[in-house]
Amino acid sequence: MRFAGWYAVAVGLLMLAQWGVSLATGQVPELQTEPWRIYFHLAGEFITALGLIVGGVALLNRLPWAMAAYLVAAGMLLYSVIVSPGYFAQQGQWAFVGLFGLLLVLTLWSMSWIARARRV
Repeated sequence: MRFAGWYAVAVGLLMLAQWGVSLATGQVPELQTEPWRIYFHLAGEFITALGLIVGGVALLNRLPWAMAAYLVAAGMLLYSVIVSPGYFAQQGQWAFVGLFGLLLVLTLWSMSWIARARRV
């Protein structure tokens, strides 16, 4: 469970950092071209990141609701790591597509450990 906790906290913080840098440096042209779509997308990304951080910290502190919180946040992350690579694939940025593939595998792996631990 420690891996899942640290993984969730790290990914959540990295999501916030990545979007913070992208927004601060003007690398989100959709703010001008598709503002409503990107606002909703950003809301989903920030809620996912915060959910991962809360779920991860809860796991690390062995709180009673931690596993359920983690599984919800990890499910949100699964959606993100399946949908988001399309943006980078369209631009031919295959390293990012590979990174999302790695995140997909790690997320599924950590979720399987948590789901198994819940049954015990």
